[in-house]
Amino acid sequence: MKLSLVMSTLGRIDEVVQFIRALERSEFRDFELIIVDQNPDDRLQRACEKLAPGFPLHHVRSPQAKGLSRGRNAGVLQASGELVCFPDDDCCYPPSLITEVLARFDETGCDIVCGRAAAPDGRSINGRFETEAQPVDLRNVFTTQIEWVVFFKRAVFEALEGFDEDIGVGAATPWQSCEGPDITIRALRAGFKVYYDPALYAHHPELDTRHPDSAMRAKGRRYARGMGHVIKKHRYGFAYLANYLVRPMGGACLSVLEGNLKRCLYYLNVAVGRAEGYAGFCLDGSAPAKAKAADQVA
Repeated sequence: MKLSLVMSTLGRIDEVVQFIRALERSEFRDFELIIVDQNPDDRLQRACEKLAPGFPLHHVRSPQAKGLSRGRNAGVLQASGELVCFPDDDCCYPPSLITEVLARFDETGCDIVCGRAAAPDGRSINGRFETEAQPVDLRNVFTTQIEWVVFFKRAVFEALEGFDEDIGVGAATPWQSCEGPDITIRALRAGFKVYYDPALYAHHPELDTRHPDSAMRAKGRRYARGMGHVIKKHRYGFAYLANYLVRPMGGACLSVLEGNLKRCLYYLNVAVGRAEGYAGFCLDGSAPAKAKAADQVA
């Protein structure tokens, strides 16, 4: 099967070029890369024109339509593959990843295959992930995927009508994450089969949650709002949310005992953000109708 990789990007040039160079080393060769360029200038376009990657590379200018989910949905309209995935503009796919993903589709007969984020040494980063391969269900959906390591049969993605454009980085709402769990929950409820395997992973810069600065704390709160919103949108109930409030509150308490005030404040921001997303309003005055699109560089 042919794979279409759709990358929505804003504000990054070198990282996109590095992704393309890494993709040249892929063991699997029947794929195309579609870059949806939301930059206001042509810097990325000029950088791409200098490359000759040895695989189809399509550059789509979209400076007026901001938002990660919106860009991804637009890119799929240009795709020709039977499978689609959505790499981040600062991630890196190992050479064997696509081959291994295709093997999981064949072995499991699933409609969606998910992996995890990992450091170069294979350690999980930027989230909590299950340690065993397993089917994805409504219970484990938040610990079995990250958007840029989720692969869809294209027909399934289209049947789900793509990502919710009100969710994700750059959306014109406070809900700046969890567009992946949202579409996967919709897939599960529509009867599609989803499978997760921790042996499938890609790389990404690791978020510094050990000594987070004010920008990292703000990002944690924005992303947490997205999770709370998705939990409420799909009517999981407060008991389910409570599990995701207890963990960061516990992390905040432990950080106080360790004398790490910055980390304590980060965890408190995560807890507050999840509660805000579930409640549907934000203590700083942000609201879906008034929120401005966040900077997509994340």
